[in-house]
Amino acid sequence: MTDPSYRWNGADVDLDAYLARLGFDGEREPTVDTLQRLVQLHTTSIPFENLEIILGRSIDLDLETLQDKLIRRRRGGYCYENVVLFAAVLERLGFGVTGLSGRVTMGAAALRPATHALLRVTTADDDRAWLVDVGFGAGPLRAIELGDSTAEFTAGRWQFRWARGESGEWVLHQFGRDGWVDRYTFTLNPQYRIDYRVGNHFVSTSPGSPFTTRPFVQRFHPDVHYVLDDLTFITEYPDGRSEVTEVTPGELPKLLSEVFDIELDAADADALAQAHWRN
Repeated sequence: MTDPSYRWNGADVDLDAYLARLGFDGEREPTVDTLQRLVQLHTTSIPFENLEIILGRSIDLDLETLQDKLIRRRRGGYCYENVVLFAAVLERLGFGVTGLSGRVTMGAAALRPATHALLRVTTADDDRAWLVDVGFGAGPLRAIELGDSTAEFTAGRWQFRWARGESGEWVLHQFGRDGWVDRYTFTLNPQYRIDYRVGNHFVSTSPGSPFTTRPFVQRFHPDVHYVLDDLTFITEYPDGRSEVTEVTPGELPKLLSEVFDIELDAADADALAQAHWRN
């Protein structure tokens, strides 16, 4: 019997509720077309956010907690939350799913820890393997074929580019307000739920993690990308243009609701408006 830790608990997914959350009404078959539609809908429907950490709560990766938060309460999450839920959905539908880890670089030269979750996915109707990244908060809006050559491609109107590093790792570049930037590197070494639990613990608790120091929220669409970074609200466009506005703590609950589709209850809205992370 295979150790269940190697799998993603797909049998426990409330598939109807998840697909309703995304507005997906297509064929429930493990095909390339279904994969592409799910990636786009998940990426544009479920925001990226770290608000539980800022509100003093832990991030749990058990499937029931993720379904309650991301599906029933219509909240968002960061990479580990999005990817663990998405992997379970894909497994339930019959896709081949392998976890991967990436090192987020964003142009930095220093070595970064492997704390970004990704997926390698295979389908029943095609021999190709696909990179799926529904947890970065900034696309891509589709699954990307894992080939051997470098390539430049668009997903929606957003531009991306593959490259291979000196050690053979993959490098994904993205075009934005700073021009072309290497977003992250990754290898095809398999990762499992237990590996993500370790990375999640560091990201959600370490003082050295960017997600324990201030709110960081993203909402990604085919033609616009919204980012809340502490009290800075940024609107980015595929051609590299951006608009930057400073907001007050008291404006955060309304901004989260109207732009990021995140509804906080009264207690959490009040706590966030106190901006205690700045004290």
